[in-house]
Amino acid sequence: MSPVVTPLTVVQPGEGATGSLGAIGVAFKLWGADTDGSVSVVEHPFPVGALVPPHLHTREDEYSIITEGEIGFRSGDREVVLGAGGYITKPRGELHTMWNAGAVPARMIEIISPAGFEHFFRELAELLVAGPPDPEAIGALAAGYGLQFGGEDWVPDLMARYNLNPPFGPPTG
Repeated sequence: MSPVVTPLTVVQPGEGATGSLGAIGVAFKLWGADTDGSVSVVEHPFPVGALVPPHLHTREDEYSIITEGEIGFRSGDREVVLGAGGYITKPRGELHTMWNAGAVPARMIEIISPAGFEHFFRELAELLVAGPPDPEAIGALAAGYGLQFGGEDWVPDLMARYNLNPPFGPPTG
């Protein structure tokens, strides 16, 4: 009997579908189908001034690795800015946000466990291609993936300190 050979997934640099999530971009690297559902991997380019709306995940944990520039993170009441080579965990159930904390474009790799949330990014990017979507459509999409947005009172201070665009700010195109 021959051993079962697990399929090998190869994604070369620059490969993978891309899209805009509004404030930041997304490049799809590994889908849940590539990892038997254990993890998915995406890359997020952060233009200068980008701020991701505060949110929490009810179904997955995220692990981020900064590859270019500086990205700030707030999770719960903890805040940190990481440069290239920095790592951070963002546990499910904890409100968090991310932003470009520097004066040059930044990029991070995001590992999502378990897989599945990469489809939220795909669906949101598809929604945004047609122009600014109805907030109710975004809310319904988010709810379907167990994603909850928070309107925290500390966001204006964060925006002022880092000269950030509003969380649903200019699209990355």
